[in-house]
Amino acid sequence: MSASTIEYGQLPAILLRAPDGAEATITLYGAHLVSWKPLSGTPAPAQERMFMSRLSALDGRRAIRGGVPVIFPQFAERGEGMRHGFARTSTWRVLDSGEQDGAAFAVLGLNQADLAPQASSAWAYPFELALRVSVHGAELGMTLEVRNIGTHPFPFAAALHTYHLVDDVEAVRIEGVQAETLAVTDKLDQVFTDIAGSIRCDNGADKLLLRQTGFTDAVVWNPGPADAAALADMEDEEYRNFVCIEPALLGPLTLAPGGVWRGEYRISPAV
Repeated sequence: MSASTIEYGQLPAILLRAPDGAEATITLYGAHLVSWKPLSGTPAPAQERMFMSRLSALDGRRAIRGGVPVIFPQFAERGEGMRHGFARTSTWRVLDSGEQDGAAFAVLGLNQADLAPQASSAWAYPFELALRVSVHGAELGMTLEVRNIGTHPFPFAAALHTYHLVDDVEAVRIEGVQAETLAVTDKLDQVFTDIAGSIRCDNGADKLLLRQTGFTDAVVWNPGPADAAALADMEDEEYRNFVCIEPALLGPLTLAPGGVWRGEYRISPAV
């Protein structure tokens, strides 16, 4: 089976397993990718590539810390709604799953009728979201689609807030977000606009190629020791084991009635 239903913590989830053995796990809560195990090219077992905090809530009562949260319709506090939007704390539906060209995939959907009353009352625009996740070999693909199915335009922002698992954040070097190589030496929360090409992340153990289309921006984040210690859902030293490099559309972009926006994101080994 390319897709099976499991539980992740206390949350219903979909386990994807490609014919070649690559795996990914997505919870229905938030359409949240919580695990990705690509093929390594060696006989050794596939290694986890997504950071997940050991203190993260996994019961649907608050947002998950780690993996890939789906950010919509606003980024952080850049708006009057819920911080990072309601998509990451809503329960999505499985629209489709299967195999295609050797990859295992699942498509999850969210619309106005799926929202809790508080989120629905704060967002007056009919919409449809679809997130497609696919795994094959050493590559992870994610596509977020936003549809305006109402009669009025609406502004939105979106991001895939990816927590990359690393051995030591101080060894990370990032290329493609600015003219010079970016190192993470302390707390970092920086927005980079007009991303024209791919991003390379060297974490000291291996190198990743991050490709995005539709998403025009990128955000690089690590809380550093002081902010990590203040987070209730993260152990004090866990900041050392991840860096967030997230494809983003911060605009906000105004989507016309009947309009569709699509953002694609692929992670693969850098050659």
